[in-house]
Amino acid sequence: MPIPIATSAGKIDSALFDSIIRPKLGRRRAELVVPPASGLDVGVIDIGNGNVLVTTTDPFFVWPDYGWERSAWFAVHIIASDCATSGLAPQYMTIDLNLPLTMSRDDLAALWTGVHQECDKLGIAIVTGHTGVYDNCAYPMIGSATIMAIGSKESYVTPAMATEGDHVIVTKGAAIETTALLGVAHYDYVSAQLGSKTADQARDLFWKLSVVDDALTAASVGVRGDGVTGMHDATERGLWGALFEVAQASNTGIDIYKEKILLPPAVREVCALYNIDPYSSSSEGSLVITCRSHKSSEVISRLADRDISATVIGELCPAEKGCWVHEGSSKRELTYPERDPFWEAFTRNTATGKYGR
Repeated sequence: MPIPIATSAGKIDSALFDSIIRPKLGRRRAELVVPPASGLDVGVIDIGNGNVLVTTTDPFFVWPDYGWERSAWFAVHIIASDCATSGLAPQYMTIDLNLPLTMSRDDLAALWTGVHQECDKLGIAIVTGHTGVYDNCAYPMIGSATIMAIGSKESYVTPAMATEGDHVIVTKGAAIETTALLGVAHYDYVSAQLGSKTADQARDLFWKLSVVDDALTAASVGVRGDGVTGMHDATERGLWGALFEVAQASNTGIDIYKEKILLPPAVREVCALYNIDPYSSSSEGSLVITCRSHKSSEVISRLADRDISATVIGELCPAEKGCWVHEGSSKRELTYPERDPFWEAFTRNTATGKYGR
């Protein structure tokens, strides 16, 4: 009997990626200096004259129930965030739209106006793409997009550059995306169960589902030996997944102190309502930063100046020490989460209208 790719929806795990995808990447070209790898949000191509092209691709995620303004903002920022983890500001986009037959002209106009406006704000030029309407295409994945940036070969970072002794910083906390998307999609239910104040706080987190500002602000302190050594967007499988991937990419161990991870009240309450582990659940908007220990205070200070909360939650250690989560006087091994609890809660409950556990 065929073995399924996965038992739940979402990004495939690193073991499957490393066994099937990574060994077969077409022609190996010398100018490709950062090829695909677990824990890396971007690829990097040396384009000569001391410059590199940084590129990243993701699904174009659109959920009409958010409203077209929110949907367009989120779709752009998901991909721009990955590009910005390089430390370079996003500059160019290519996009493929595979639209459902149910989408109206007015819907497309509203969505595309939002995409244009957000790209303009971020300084992103849309350079090419494809737009079509097809059978069996459905929200939320209605295509994909690639965002690119060009900069000096000395100015970008990836988690592979992180080293032992680097501090680990996380912005905003855990399960930001999970809480925000449930707060928007299931606002009436969350309000009825937890009160309008908590529901409003959850819904308002939506506009924090980007790490573009986080990443560029952190990189402004300096990169590599001068400060930030790597950044990773904590998306599917949440903080535990992102931290595990950072350790893999940097070939280090990691010590994480759970009590130092921010967990806003709305996150705590919404995740409890849906019986979701906030640390392994989707958290677009949470940026994992590794930096030289003597620069971590400055990174946090500059983020605070931009009204971005952040804390040092641990440090990288020799690989032979392993990956650990410390909680009080006990510790447990940090492993890659088998599944992301957000997807099941979101897709099942949104489809049925029956929310909660």
